Amino acid sequence: MELIIQTITIYALPVIFAITLHEAAHAYVAKYFGDLTAYSQGRVSLNPMVHIDPVGTILIPIVLAVIYISTGSGFLFGYAKPVPINYSNLKKPKRDMAWVALAGPAANLIMAFAWLLFAALLQRLHVEEEFFLNMANAGVIVNLMMFAFNLFPVPPLDGGRILFSLLPHNLAYKFAQIEPYGFFIVMGLAMMNILKFWMVPVMLAANFLLSLCMYPVTILLGGS
Repeated sequence: MELIIQTITIYALPVIFAITLHEAAHAYVAKYFGDLTAYSQGRVSLNPMVHIDPVGTILIPIVLAVIYISTGSGFLFGYAKPVPINYSNLKKPKRDMAWVALAGPAANLIMAFAWLLFAALLQRLHVEEEFFLNMANAGVIVNLMMFAFNLFPVPPLDGGRILFSLLPHNLAYKFAQIEPYGFFIVMGLAMMNILKFWMVPVMLAANFLLSLCMYPVTILLGGS
């Protein structure tokens, strides 16, 4: 029980910010491209409280974390209140949909980099408190998982929205018809342990990119 509480404490902030800032990024980019729906509801905000869903942001991640700790298998998953977007308000709806969708995963990639910077600063300042080091590591892992998961090319996930935007009109609207079943498709793939064949390569590629970005930072901080 002590291990479970400790792990939940370490992952709490990374999970909350990974999920809520993901949604805030969607809202901000939607506003940039002309849709003020989310902005009018106060969703262009870094305040986690306006994005938190009690079940998706708190309960489900905790339950999955406990399962992962207890069994050593499973995956982390969570969600915030969906950002309301009226795509017809966008300047070029089909094109701009891709940018709005991409904003969420991009925010997660940036947050993963921020947690890496935090870890590097801790090491540079010789901070040996395991709690903060573990939290930084959790922040990287959580955001890389959200980055990969949300890019899976099935609507309503962001990857599905991006693919819809890139497909020719006739194929795009046929593809969009699977959206009501998208969540069940993804959960089914996850439960059958198939989703990892997408998650792992995408996470490794993103981690490699972050490592390249961190290289000059480690040199400036005097790291090896």
